[in-house]
Amino acid sequence: MSELSRMKCEACRRGAPTVTEEEARELGAAVPDWMIVDRDGIPTLERTFEFPDFVGALAFTNEVGAAAEEEGHHPALLTEWGRVTVSWWTHKIRGLHQNDFIMAAKTDEVALGS
Repeated sequence: MSELSRMKCEACRRGAPTVTEEEARELGAAVPDWMIVDRDGIPTLERTFEFPDFVGALAFTNEVGAAAEEEGHHPALLTEWGRVTVSWWTHKIRGLHQNDFIMAAKTDEVALGS
């Protein structure tokens, strides 16, 4: 279990600062399989997970959803046959926050258990 995956998300308010480029590099080192991509002008952490079938992909989606609900921080989830794309960003600040990296680490933990 990584240090990030043991952390809890903090409440984030509108106007809170996004992570700096240096913070993103440091936090990103703990979740190396995730990429920062631009989605409609918003930096987003994104990773696609592969599964042997739709049932596995759907089960993973539900587990990630449960983890998200527990932390009160929710991703975009695209569930397809054999894969799930997970995207994390903080809606209120239209960018990346430490919470997104925490949830990426928690998502990796869910994947290890799948």
